[in-house]
Amino acid sequence: MSTNTQSQSLASLTQSVHSLRTSLTLLDSSISILSTGISDFPRLKRVLTSTRHFELTPSSSLITAQKSLASELDPAIIELLRRSEGVVAKMERRKEALVARSELLEGRLEGEDERGGLRKKRSFEMRSGKGKGGEGEKVLRLKALRAKKERLGYAVERLTLQSQQRQRQLRMSVAATPAD
Repeated sequence: MSTNTQSQSLASLTQSVHSLRTSLTLLDSSISILSTGISDFPRLKRVLTSTRHFELTPSSSLITAQKSLASELDPAIIELLRRSEGVVAKMERRKEALVARSELLEGRLEGEDERGGLRKKRSFEMRSGKGKGGEGEKVLRLKALRAKKERLGYAVERLTLQSQQRQRQLRMSVAATPAD
């Protein structure tokens, strides 16, 4: 039985070797299939771990955030608009005051030019001898009265311009005050 047992053992070993070779072939083909399947893993890992630049949020949360932001900013914007309108109105009143002052000073300058011309004419008359004796006193008195008349005319003009300026300021302040 030894030969028979040997031959059975040999046949059994041959089948085992054949089964082992078949298993190895199957294992090799599985390894090659797995190798091609995981060759793209480093790239997939990099793609999957990258940061997201855009995140989707529901429209309801966007609308809620917009309403919240608007409710926070509206009072501040209204306050800034109110302040800027006040500053603009103040600058307008200042502009009008400066224009009125400019007109007043311009009128004074024109009057001084006219007065300067009259003074030169009168001083020439006095030097040429037209105002001698009793007439000299009358001429001086007349000269003083004319000067007083001019001063009073300028004072009236100045007061008129100031009155107009105050009326403008009053109109601006009434227009700037909101109606109740």
